[in-house]
Amino acid sequence: MLNHYETVFITTPVLSDVQIKEAVEKFKQAITENGGRIEHEEAWGLRKLAYPIQKKTTGFYHLLQFEAEGALVDKLETTYRRDERVIRFLTFRLDKYAYEYALKRRSKNQAKKED
Repeated sequence: MLNHYETVFITTPVLSDVQIKEAVEKFKQAITENGGRIEHEEAWGLRKLAYPIQKKTTGFYHLLQFEAEGALVDKLETTYRRDERVIRFLTFRLDKYAYEYALKRRSKNQAKKED
């Protein structure tokens, strides 16, 4: 049974654009190589953190929505923990209502970009 998941991770603000893209690709590969399928991704850019983490006050936020089996989440989070570029992450399963909301929000964002 495949579930829908959303994961947000924050990378350290000292990374270059190339290093951020490398990190994102690494995590996307971790998902796809373990049988997951990426449905959507958003780069939210550099944002201020609510509180300092590792003496940093900002970080690059990135969101991935994917479909996978539950066992993949443990592997993905282990990959996050082992990567020194990641300062925080959160992964959660979307129930059917949250998934419908995510689809609606995604289509609304697409419409805004096309205007």
